[in-house]
Amino acid sequence: MGMLKNEYKSFLDDIEKNMKDKEDLQYVKQRFASFLDIVLDQMDYIMDYKQDEIAKLESTQNRLTSQINQMQQVIDHIEEDIYSEDGFDFEIVCPYCNYEFIIDVDENKTEVKCPECQNIIELDWSGDVDEGEQNQGGCQGGNCHGCHRL
Repeated sequence: MGMLKNEYKSFLDDIEKNMKDKEDLQYVKQRFASFLDIVLDQMDYIMDYKQDEIAKLESTQNRLTSQINQMQQVIDHIEEDIYSEDGFDFEIVCPYCNYEFIIDVDENKTEVKCPECQNIIELDWSGDVDEGEQNQGGCQGGNCHGCHRL
């Protein structure tokens, strides 16, 4: 704004020096002052508009930063949510007595004993169960203890 004031003063000095008729000089000064008021009002309006837009952008940026921080907290803890430090647990439903119990995942273990009925349950960690071979009791081939297809 300082540069604008200096230019305005220089303009007034120049027209005072070069205009001999005092009435014309006064008219030009008043007319230029009116014009300058309109220009300055428009500049103020533009500045206010831009400041409002900047405030909206800052508000949006703050909201997005907050959301990113919340997402980062979730991401930082996602491994803890997925993997328990106590190891992995696997729920078993005994095909003989329907007793539910939990064992630690151990892919090297191929069978487990039901704590309720003491029957041996074969474990298949691959998840591939051939539907044609499995009967309703959970047997996978007819060679298990308690199977009716012996």
